[in-house]
Amino acid sequence: MRALRAVAVAVLSAAALAGCGPAGAGGDGDAAPKGSTAPGTSASAGAGASADPGTGATTSPTAAPVTSPVTSPSAGTGGSTSPTAGRVPAPGETLVRVTRTGGFAGRTHTLVVKGDGSWTQLDGEARPKGTGKLPEAGLTGLRTALREADFARLPRIATGGPTIYDGYSYVFVHDGHEVSRDQGSLPASLTKVLDALPPFTGGQDAP
Repeated sequence: MRALRAVAVAVLSAAALAGCGPAGAGGDGDAAPKGSTAPGTSASAGAGASADPGTGATTSPTAAPVTSPVTSPSAGTGGSTSPTAGRVPAPGETLVRVTRTGGFAGRTHTLVVKGDGSWTQLDGEARPKGTGKLPEAGLTGLRTALREADFARLPRIATGGPTIYDGYSYVFVHDGHEVSRDQGSLPASLTKVLDALPPFTGGQDAP
């Protein structure tokens, strides 16, 4: 009886030892850590990177091309010029328009000179009061005075000159620019323009 028990214990011990051996192929030991399920990818690849399945190399997305903003060739040149600067007006277009207000009677008169030298006097209500035409030499002199006055660079309104009682105030319109001056604030260039103009009153065909 004792011999049978000894044999049974020996068999059970051998079976227990066989179950506790190192995990081999098909054993129940702890499984090795599984690798990444995505083939060819790097654990250190940053956001937005992609892998080439054929080579396993990590590639970065193509950066968007940097372009320089398009600037206008005229930007930053400073100041503004009229699109018609330096252009000789057509015969029927207005070369210059000057309105004079004040004087002892305080009346308003306007003088309009066309590109061909013809001119019209207007009263305070813009009614024609006289007409005429500058000779060729007179028209050339007026154009020269207007060009030298450089209306594009003149301040629109200027004050500070001496007060002239019963004096005149003038509004010049030429080449898209409007300039206002009191008689005491007139620069020499605008005085030359006034000298080249026909009279504000008493036109050749005045009624």
